[in-house]
Amino acid sequence: MRTEAQVTPSGRVIARRTALSSVRLTRRLHRILIYALLILGSIFYVLPFMWMISTSLKPSQEVFTFPPQFLPTYFQWRNYIEGWTALPFNTFLKNSLIVTCSNVVGNLISCCLVAYGFARLRARGKGLLFLMVLATLMIPREVTIVPTFILFSKLHLVNTLWPLILPAWFGYPFFIFLLRQFFMGIPLDLDDAARIDGASNLRILTHIILPLSKPALATVAIFAFVGNWNNLLDPLIYLRSTEKFTLAIGLNLFRGQYFTQYNQLMAVSILTLLPILVIFFVAQKYFIQGITLTGMGGR
Repeated sequence: MRTEAQVTPSGRVIARRTALSSVRLTRRLHRILIYALLILGSIFYVLPFMWMISTSLKPSQEVFTFPPQFLPTYFQWRNYIEGWTALPFNTFLKNSLIVTCSNVVGNLISCCLVAYGFARLRARGKGLLFLMVLATLMIPREVTIVPTFILFSKLHLVNTLWPLILPAWFGYPFFIFLLRQFFMGIPLDLDDAARIDGASNLRILTHIILPLSKPALATVAIFAFVGNWNNLLDPLIYLRSTEKFTLAIGLNLFRGQYFTQYNQLMAVSILTLLPILVIFFVAQKYFIQGITLTGMGGR
């Protein structure tokens, strides 16, 4: 019995160490599995982009070779120059910048004003009005295309950039919801302290709320920029002349009736993607914070 009493504590220590080591091993295997899945998912998403880069550097005869080869026999960098000069892409770029920047500024101004009213001001029926604004998100886009086109046609704005710019200055329900959620997370004590000092609602918005809302503003700006930069449907509906076309229509013009220069198409596509990549990586920190703090991160 004395021997068993002496052995039992050491046996418990060994069993405890074995259990701890098994738990650590399980955690390591779980972590390795997660990393492996993330790596596979990254490869799945990055591979098409890498293939697009490879195609943009291939000669025309190597684009559809079988079996396909990832790397070209030689890098044909002139595809970028020839693709960009095949059509007036400088004009397309200017039009896209005008439309996209105007939409970003318009969405930020209009949605901030509306979201501030829903988040901070007291008014009877404010909740019902906010639900009505959100309800417009359930209206299919196809339902509003014809009435909107008739409206801009009556205003003689077809074949101008105005139909692509003006809607952003009247607010977008999703951005209003996103900004409202963020504004509601800012303490009301800051508003009360500012009102004691004589600040108006506009001053509170511009000097207190907006400086504290950089993550949400960056999120709205990125969404608005990407959505309008890649917008193809609206320019196809409203624009007629080549000097009004945007980059999205310019890329669509590369598709010929009998033959398409896919290497030049991929080259120009990469050039049009560069502004989006630069803006995302510059504002990545604010974008992730905005997604998390506005309720879009699943919290």
